[in-house]
Amino acid sequence: MKDNYKPLYILLFALALLVNFAGINVNFFTDDPGLYASLSKNMVYRHEFWELFTYNQDWLDKPHFPFWMVLGSFKLFGISVWAYRLPALLFFLLSLLYTWLFARKHYGDIVAATAVLILMTAQHLIMFNTDVRAEPYLMGLIIGAIYHIDRLNDRFTFGQLLMAALLTACAVMTKGIFVVGAIYGALIGQLLFTKKLKQLFSFKWIALLLLTFIFTLPELYALYIQFDAHPEKVVFGRQQVSGIKWFLWDSQFGRFINKGPITKPANGNIFFFVHTLLWAFAPWCLLFYFALYKNIKAIWQKVKLPEYFTLGGALPLLALFSLSKFQLPFYTNILFPLFAIITAPLCVAVLTKVDDKLRSAFQWIYILVFPVAVLVIHYFLQPGSSVLLWIDIVVFGIMVYLISSKAGQNNRKIFLLNCLAVLFANFYVNTVLYPTIASYNGQITAAAFVNEPQFANSPVYALKSENNVFQFYCDKPVSTILLEDFKKFNAPGNAVFFVGKWDVDYLTKNKAGFIIIRSFENYPQEAILPNFINKATRPQVLDRVYLISKN
Repeated sequence: MKDNYKPLYILLFALALLVNFAGINVNFFTDDPGLYASLSKNMVYRHEFWELFTYNQDWLDKPHFPFWMVLGSFKLFGISVWAYRLPALLFFLLSLLYTWLFARKHYGDIVAATAVLILMTAQHLIMFNTDVRAEPYLMGLIIGAIYHIDRLNDRFTFGQLLMAALLTACAVMTKGIFVVGAIYGALIGQLLFTKKLKQLFSFKWIALLLLTFIFTLPELYALYIQFDAHPEKVVFGRQQVSGIKWFLWDSQFGRFINKGPITKPANGNIFFFVHTLLWAFAPWCLLFYFALYKNIKAIWQKVKLPEYFTLGGALPLLALFSLSKFQLPFYTNILFPLFAIITAPLCVAVLTKVDDKLRSAFQWIYILVFPVAVLVIHYFLQPGSSVLLWIDIVVFGIMVYLISSKAGQNNRKIFLLNCLAVLFANFYVNTVLYPTIASYNGQITAAAFVNEPQFANSPVYALKSENNVFQFYCDKPVSTILLEDFKKFNAPGNAVFFVGKWDVDYLTKNKAGFIIIRSFENYPQEAILPNFINKATRPQVLDRVYLISKN
């Protein structure tokens, strides 16, 4: 990279780190992070490593690796929201490192730095570094495994074999065996287009497969001792449930065809991710599609590409997600390092006049939309203070000046301004919008109330298993009972129950005797509705949650 570009890249890299870490201590505002954090918290309380429990019941839905990482963080730093997010953010940093190493190996320093900035400024990635689930882990593990497989493809060493197998196994123990579609798909794509596919059956690739299986044995053992060794346990409403079968089939393939134990009321849409990526991989999606077109065209015309790992890893899994009957927007986040590497060369290449205009237009759309969206949101949100917005504006203005005067080429300026626009918007989201949403989470305030000394000896229950934020913030174990069983449930006299508004209506209708201890204002949605953003209409989308006791 030329010296005059380095300071701007380094400065944007530092700002991107700040923005991605800015939400590390924001209170939970969606249920899944509350659930995953609660599972790890229960491991601490139970002095458990192999088995997963929620509401004092066996839990079978995701593999163990992320929970082991959070368990380690909780052991080191104590139980908190930031200690929950920290391991995921470290794996996010790992994804940046491997993206840099892989892109530099095949494309050089400028493209590598560009790919890293693309990855750090992808919209859904920044969002999910605050609303943490499994995706940051998978990003680091998948691109890391591909990088070591690439090195192993060049020359066999035991160290590269060990790292490739270990990272692949950890990825499998994070989300299931489908992730090998990206990792081994990358290898097959490279061997196929370099006309070396016969090498797939060589010793090193067979050894990689066997070693990956060995490193995955802890997951199989954990599932065996909790479920297969106890067929009498009731899971998914039935007995004789095999945790190993669930791991190998139901958790992935059963979900993709929407016929497993966990289903989603949707038929799937083959174009779902085509339009979802327009915002999830914003502001780079249009450039990604453009780069994809150019790469496929080059392959068709038999023009040799620098590498085929990224296309081989990204496209089969993207196709699998698109054909799935069970689709969620964040599924493709794990492919973002590959998307970034595919897109980066286009951002720095010398293009024809028409292509250059297209490249600029695809970026100016987002450069204009992101800052305007923040100002509109702030106008309607009306938070208690505008200090953070003004800090954001001042830094944004300084950076615009530096980029305009120091970046050199016009396409370089546009690229850096595109990165800056995303960072401007997401600094506001992480420091103002998300904390505002979290401040209306009644589960947090209810948990704080039940943590007070007067409830020290009170057993705590929730009437629905979706109240996981309450479960995490509560300082004692929370059990659950079915709503319809409340009336006949023989609870201790000092028991406290957490319920939602609909639950209270149901109990009242069915004449189940209860006393409201305290109610709390609550925003019940995970989606950020316009009526919530508008302070004037916010009361229309709020409800209340309650702590009750039996009378």
